[in-house]
Amino acid sequence: MAKTKRKLKKARYSGIGGQAVLEGIMMKNKDKYSVAVRKANGEIEVDIDEFTGVTKGGFIKNVPFFRGVFNFIDSLSLGIKCLNYSANFYEEEAEQETKFDKAMNKIFKGHADKVLTGFVTLLSIAFAIGIFIVLPFFLTSLFSDYIRNESLKALIEGLIRIVIFVGYVALISFNKDIKRVYRYHGAEHKCINCVEHGRPLTVENVMRSSRFHRRCGTSFMLLVMLISVICFFFIRVDSVLLKVVIRLLLIPVIAGISYEVLRLAGRHNNILVRIISAPGMLLQRLTTKEPDESMAEVAIAAVEAVFDWKDFLKDKFGVDVDAPKDETEDTIAG
Repeated sequence: MAKTKRKLKKARYSGIGGQAVLEGIMMKNKDKYSVAVRKANGEIEVDIDEFTGVTKGGFIKNVPFFRGVFNFIDSLSLGIKCLNYSANFYEEEAEQETKFDKAMNKIFKGHADKVLTGFVTLLSIAFAIGIFIVLPFFLTSLFSDYIRNESLKALIEGLIRIVIFVGYVALISFNKDIKRVYRYHGAEHKCINCVEHGRPLTVENVMRSSRFHRRCGTSFMLLVMLISVICFFFIRVDSVLLKVVIRLLLIPVIAGISYEVLRLAGRHNNILVRIISAPGMLLQRLTTKEPDESMAEVAIAAVEAVFDWKDFLKDKFGVDVDAPKDETEDTIAG
């Protein structure tokens, strides 16, 4: 008699995370990361390296709230590095070193790429602070003659901040290249969901997995916006300059809290976590799109380069994908 198929066990945390890049995907597992890119000739190029971040794997990366700040900086820095790597496959004469490249390498003794990545990271952080933190404050100040209640102004500032962020995400989605990045973003999520729900990592299983994931960078950024509303709500000073300075000083605090909330959401599945995760999951309808099978293949290549998913399935779900099919059929169905 045929065995009765049963539902998959609840999702298990894998520890892997990733990011979509130009025509590819970056996947990170602990200090090891890979970048898989679909080249113009159709082949998949996979680069594997290590990234320890600004703290070089120090103890502070395990300290609650503090680790969120450094993880955010590391993620941004690694993300920019991987984006630049993927862009090189589609830039004309990418292999030719320009006079500017030679001058930079001479000045920084061969470390020009690291210096430029660091500069772009700092510039990106400054841009984000200016657009999403400082600008909403000054836009809200335009209503000062009409609204005297500080609590109401704090709520209006928060609403403006969220509208700017969501509007920015929606606006860039009209770009042709960004649309494809969003599809690779969907492939990245599907791949992680496939593994974390106990399914063997095949194109078929990846394609039928969800493109939404709680540990998404989009969800983190939205959490930052929402938590900033709560933190800024309690600022009660008269000086405009001091209000701006306090907001800037609170950014690491907000990033630390947001990271811990996102980390909690990635490891648990109770009703409170689902409520907290709902806004970010909703926003992912903009930042992730359904990929095609070729994109799923790239995601699988990126995962397999840094993560032993077969060992993970065997350890967490009791699924041995190398065993005869009839022994695992009732376990992996779903």
